Amino acid sequence: MTDEVPAAYVALREDAIARLDGWQAPDPQQEQWRRELLDHCAEHPGALWKQGPRQHLTTGAIVLSPSLDRVLLTLHAKAGMWLQFGGHFEPEDDTVLAAATREAREESGLPDLVLDPRIVELHRHELLAPAFGRCAEHLDIRFAGVAPDDAAYEVSDESLDVAWWPTDGMPPETEAELGPLVRAAQRMLG
Repeated sequence: MTDEVPAAYVALREDAIARLDGWQAPDPQQEQWRRELLDHCAEHPGALWKQGPRQHLTTGAIVLSPSLDRVLLTLHAKAGMWLQFGGHFEPEDDTVLAAATREAREESGLPDLVLDPRIVELHRHELLAPAFGRCAEHLDIRFAGVAPDDAAYEVSDESLDVAWWPTDGMPPETEAELGPLVRAAQRMLG
């Protein structure tokens, strides 16, 4: 019920709907996910609230070097693999982009990181590890940004490590998961 969902998450849902409505998906898979995320938002007032449905919207960011040939990744503590920065929405987030920026800054240790305001990719994935608790699936709205090669990144409490990787030399499981995101970010930022 809408009355039970904190107002901050209802406002974030409206921002997500507006962003998704205005986004031109680049291919049929992205269009399918765009429609699924919009349908999910229409069905669930708490679609962006971690305590809402077990499938909920999350946000994230891929960070590339200025030459777009390296990607800054986090060794995610719960997932146990190298991934983009991202996570759940918080009540202090004014917009989906603000949440993605906050998550990327927190997890990378780069306080001045700026993300491009355009959605770079959508992604939908199940969470099978018990470490994710009641979260069954994340429906990601992803953005991209650029950080200097010499940026002084830091490892957060949610990560085991943070490191630069060549975009054409990521670990195989990371390439399978993030390769399309990295290539979409290179096209958008290039």
